Amino acid sequence: MSDEDITLTAGDAEVTVLPGKGGRIGGLRVGGAELLRQGDRFGCFPMVPWCGRTRDGRFLDGATVVQLPLNSPPHAIHGTARDGAWRLARRTADEAVITYDLVDPWPHSGRVTQVVSLTGDSLTLTMSVETYEDSFPAQIGWHPWFNRTLDGADATLDFAPAWQEERGDDHLPTGRRIDPAPGPWDDCFGMPDGVDVTLTWPGRLALQVTSREQWVVVYDEQEAAVCVEPQTGPPNGLNTHPRLVTPLEPLEATTTWSWTRL
Repeated sequence: MSDEDITLTAGDAEVTVLPGKGGRIGGLRVGGAELLRQGDRFGCFPMVPWCGRTRDGRFLDGATVVQLPLNSPPHAIHGTARDGAWRLARRTADEAVITYDLVDPWPHSGRVTQVVSLTGDSLTLTMSVETYEDSFPAQIGWHPWFNRTLDGADATLDFAPAWQEERGDDHLPTGRRIDPAPGPWDDCFGMPDGVDVTLTWPGRLALQVTSREQWVVVYDEQEAAVCVEPQTGPPNGLNTHPRLVTPLEPLEATTTWSWTRL
C-alpha cells in the first residue's frame, strides 16, 4: 500500500501520519490547536533500532563490533527508521498501522510496525521490532517536539523521576545515577514505575505522556519546543542496556498521550 500522508480524526482531535517521511507524526491538533512543532525534522519521529546517541557509532553485536554512520559526529543518533519510507498496512478513521523493513546500514533484517490509535482525548503509539532470522540488540523510542507555546501560554513540565543519568561532556550517560537536577535539560531520567510526565499550557491544555518503559529523555533547551521521549533504554543503550530481538520474542513498547482541556 502507499506511503501517502494519512489523517486520522476522533472528536475534535486530528493526527497526521507521514509514512513516507520516516513514519513520523506530522501534526496533532486538539480543538484546532497544533501541539507539535511543524517542519521536516520535527513532529514526532520513531527512534528505532536505537534511541539517542550511540557512542562513536559503535556497538557490540554478539562478538562483532558494528560501525554505524556518524550522522551526529562523533556519534550515531536516533536510529535509521526516521530517514526511511514506511508503508501503510491498514487504516480506519481513527487508527493506522505502518511498517518499515530494516535495511543497510543496520546489519540485520527485521520489520518495525507502528500502530497509531486516536481517541477524542488520547493518542497511543505502539511500536514493535521483529525478526525471522538472526537475533540482535535494539531499542524503541519516540521523539516528539511539543510546541512550547500554545495560544500565548508557555508549557510547564511536571515529573518525579527516581534518578537522572549523569551526562558526560560527550552528551552520553556516564553510567552514574544522580539526584535529578534542575533544567534546562538534555538528559535521561529513570522512572521505574513507568514514564509519567505532564506538560501543561496554563488555561489551555494539560497533556500527560505515559509509558510502561522506565526511561525518558527530556530536552527543553530550544526556545520553540519541549521534547519528552519515552524509550526502552538510555542513550548508548545498545552498549549499556541492550534489549534482544529474537525470532521468538519481538521488542515492543507503547506510549500514550492523554489530554485534558483546562
